[in-house]
Amino acid sequence: MSKTEKELAFLRDLYIETDWTERFTNLFDDNFKFSGDEEKILYVNAGAGNHALALREKLDDKIEIFGVSETQELLTIARAKADAIQANADFSIVHPAEKFNAVLADASFVRPAELKSFLARIIDSSKKQVAFFLPTASSFGDVFSFLWETFLNLDLLEKGAEVERLVTELPTVSKVEEMAKNSGLTKVQTETKNEFFEFDNGAAFVNSPLVADFLFPVWLDFLNEEEKEQVINKLAQTIDDDCGELTFRFSVKATLVVGEKV
Repeated sequence: MSKTEKELAFLRDLYIETDWTERFTNLFDDNFKFSGDEEKILYVNAGAGNHALALREKLDDKIEIFGVSETQELLTIARAKADAIQANADFSIVHPAEKFNAVLADASFVRPAELKSFLARIIDSSKKQVAFFLPTASSFGDVFSFLWETFLNLDLLEKGAEVERLVTELPTVSKVEEMAKNSGLTKVQTETKNEFFEFDNGAAFVNSPLVADFLFPVWLDFLNEEEKEQVINKLAQTIDDDCGELTFRFSVKATLVVGEKV
C-alpha cells in the first residue's frame, strides 16, 4: 500500500536522510569548498533540512541559506527543526526566482529522464558555484540482475526491456560531466565513492523504507498492483535462494559534480 505524503516525509527524515542521503552529503562535505565570498546559498531538494542546517552551523552567520523542500510535509519538518535550534535558515517549497552565489542540489532521487531539465533549473539559479550529487552508472547492479532473473522466473520477459532501461538510463560520470558543461558550467569536476547497502535477507531488502517506499515506486511503475506484489515477493525469494545464509548487499556509485557558471 502506498504511503501518504506525511508518512513519506516521516520516513525520509527518520530513515532516508540518515542512511541514504548522508552517503552523498558526506561526499560533498569531504570534497567541496565554498569560495568564501558567498552572500546567499540555495539548497535544492533540501528534504527535511538536515544537511542544510548542518551547513548553517558551519558557515558564517552573515551568509543567508535558503532551502527548497520537495513537499509541504517535508517543509513542515525542516521549519520545525530550524525553529528548534533557532537557525537562521529559510525553507520553502517554492523555487525562488532570484540568483544565489552558490547552489547545492540533491539529485539522488531525480529521475534520469528529468536530470537535464533539473540541471538547467539549478544552474539558472546560480551566479557562480553549482554542486549536485546523484547515483551514476553501475549503481544497483546486483539489484537489477536479480530483478531480471525475477521477471524470467515469473514468465514476464515481455517486461524485461524495462529492467534494461533501468540499467542503461543511469548516466555515466562522463555523461553527467557533459550534461553539466552543455548546461552552462565550466571548471567541471567530479568525485565518486562506492557506497554499500547491506540487508539481512531478501525480505529485509524489499521491505526497507528506502527500497519499498522510494525506489520501487519509480523502478516498478510500469507494473500493475498485482504484478508489483508478485515481482517483489519473488525478488525477495530469488535473493535468498542465491545468498543463502549470507547477507545481501548492493552498491551505489555516489557522484558529486561541481562547477562554475559561465
